[in-house]
Amino acid sequence: MNTTPPHPTDHSAEENERLGLTGLLPPPPVPGLTPDRELLLKQAMLAEAAPVEPAGRLTTRATRPRRHLVRFAAPAVACALAVGGVVVMNLADAPGPVPTEVAGGGATGAPEATRLLDRIALAAAGEQQPTVRADQFVYIESKVAYAAQSAGGGPVTMPPVHTRQVWLSADGSRPGLLREAGEPATRLGTDGPVDTLDGPGATPRPSTLHASGPSVGNPTHAYVASLPTDPDALLKLIRDESRGQGQDPDQRAFTAIGDLLAETWAPPRVGAALYRAAAKIPGVTVIHAAHDGTGREGVAVARTAHGEQTQWVFDRTTYAFLGERTVLTEAGDAGPAGTVVGTSAVLTKAAVDRAGETP
Repeated sequence: MNTTPPHPTDHSAEENERLGLTGLLPPPPVPGLTPDRELLLKQAMLAEAAPVEPAGRLTTRATRPRRHLVRFAAPAVACALAVGGVVVMNLADAPGPVPTEVAGGGATGAPEATRLLDRIALAAAGEQQPTVRADQFVYIESKVAYAAQSAGGGPVTMPPVHTRQVWLSADGSRPGLLREAGEPATRLGTDGPVDTLDGPGATPRPSTLHASGPSVGNPTHAYVASLPTDPDALLKLIRDESRGQGQDPDQRAFTAIGDLLAETWAPPRVGAALYRAAAKIPGVTVIHAAHDGTGREGVAVARTAHGEQTQWVFDRTTYAFLGERTVLTEAGDAGPAGTVVGTSAVLTKAAVDRAGETP
């Protein structure tokens, strides 16, 4: 799947106002939606007019390889986080403009986020997705970029956006595979000896993984497919299974849902439930103009906590999930407010028969 990113454009005040008004209008037809689902979508809209690793190393988990590998924390709460390393992307190198909510406006309140997530959920429920067999692998290809800062501070280094490919066993019974450009391929996933990658460029080391069953933090496709489709029950399960992972309960739930969106392939009804569960989390807002890791422009659902904002970027027309972006909202050692600290873009999700096979 080839994507040509648009040229970034700074919107004037009039343009931002136009975009805000556009959000109140019915969207164009959503490809793949049946006429009745499209009608429901339009009716709904009208009715609702991370500690630092040495030498800049970033930490990944071989059990559940994250696409957004970094969690940045303001100094006062850094001790509460246990995942990732500090990353910084210079705004001059980042796809897309500085988020308007960081620059002093543009973020809107929870009611608009609820309406937007309901539209996204309706579109997700109407998606056409083939059945993934238990003996297959879920393949996800994305573009990611994250910059590193050494433990002692100093100059920030920023690699180019690169390709990330993950193969995860649908039922968790076979080792998966992780490939990132410029790094050795890594086996992932089952009980028994597999390799653990401590960071990009590190030498894989043998380990034993998956002592326990699948969970929200370490899902298989079969597990995701079995999740409740009632948003309240789903959010409760996510909150329960993400306990003890640092941050506050609301941010933990938002982060967990984002992880499931980014690197699993949820069946349509489960995907819709995930979006409706996210709408129930306090503090979720809308960003009218945001960009994914390849520069594709869309509308974003976002949440701010501990000095950083996580944005989920969606296509304006189809409401398809495009990727994520993480932006500092408070100045600190990692950079000024508005600094982009992580970006990703999902290019392909498919079912394949073997790890290493591409669709």
